[in-house]
Amino acid sequence: MARDYLSATLTFAVPAERVFAVLADPAAHVAIDGTGWLREPVDRAPLTEVGQLFRMDMHHDRHPDGDYQVVNKVVVLDAPRAIGWLTGSRNGDAEPEFGGWVWRYDLVPLGPSETEVTLGYDWSAVPRSRREVIRFPPFGPDHLVGSLRHLAELTAAAPRATGR
Repeated sequence: MARDYLSATLTFAVPAERVFAVLADPAAHVAIDGTGWLREPVDRAPLTEVGQLFRMDMHHDRHPDGDYQVVNKVVVLDAPRAIGWLTGSRNGDAEPEFGGWVWRYDLVPLGPSETEVTLGYDWSAVPRSRREVIRFPPFGPDHLVGSLRHLAELTAAAPRATGR
């Protein structure tokens, strides 16, 4: 039986705290993504707690509306080691409905200025009814590697914290 999970791992030449800070900033997610589906964060507050919701404007040519919005719910937040969220949608003022797929980043410090970063995409909780509409995974494993490369570029360009 195939496992409903993809992952990729890269080593970054920056501290885990810097990688985590970029991941906790919804405004950075558009540059990390690489599919062209993410357009702009609606909620720009940093991700700081499990249960926090943040919305993103999206576009996909095969989506019935073309332009749409997702709502994400933070399900893992262990700074600077792990961060992850469920993706779903909301109709009007209704409570969000989550599709069952999770994006998760695990960070392992390899020293003061090096971090191993694993990006996982888990769709094992997606119900059959949703799988009849959306093909999973909606991208290949190379997408995860590309996203990690974009994240590495962003973290290398991120300003370093300095103390006095």
